[in-house]
Amino acid sequence: MAYEWFLASPQALLGVLVTTLAMYAAVLVFVRAAGVRSFAEMSAFDVAIVVAIGSTIATTIVAESPSLMAGGFALLLLYGCQLVVSRWRSRKASVERAVDNRPIRLMGEGGRMLAENMRVARVTEDDLRRIVRSANIVDYTTIQAVVMEGTGSVNVLHGHSEALADSAWVLENVRDYSA
Repeated sequence: MAYEWFLASPQALLGVLVTTLAMYAAVLVFVRAAGVRSFAEMSAFDVAIVVAIGSTIATTIVAESPSLMAGGFALLLLYGCQLVVSRWRSRKASVERAVDNRPIRLMGEGGRMLAENMRVARVTEDDLRRIVRSANIVDYTTIQAVVMEGTGSVNVLHGHSEALADSAWVLENVRDYSA
């Protein structure tokens, strides 16, 4: 019958209630155990884990299978993977390179747009204008560098009286295809 699509038995609703509360509690425990890193700007690996966690929670809450225990175990494994990878990436540069996107310079000194870098990052000139405006820059010639971080956030370095050397520590590991 067509009405079955819209209705649920009281037992099914009770199951959803209990599963939702249990999954919520599990996420709180795992997030506390994972620490502040779970709320930091996310790398590509972190985004993949968050999507997997969300999918696991949703499936566990509204479907009979997987069971609450299997869903909770899957959450434990996903948070465990995130913890292990985040520890490895802090100890081994090769793991960090494999897991994280490297930052890329979009503008150079004096507000010079780096076309090849912008193409690689899929950023338009209008995107750069918006970024520069949001950094409260009126005179683009004061820009030393605009860098898109591996997390997708963008930082604008500006207003220094001296030129920013290409060897500056702050630009270490930043990709620059236009140089």
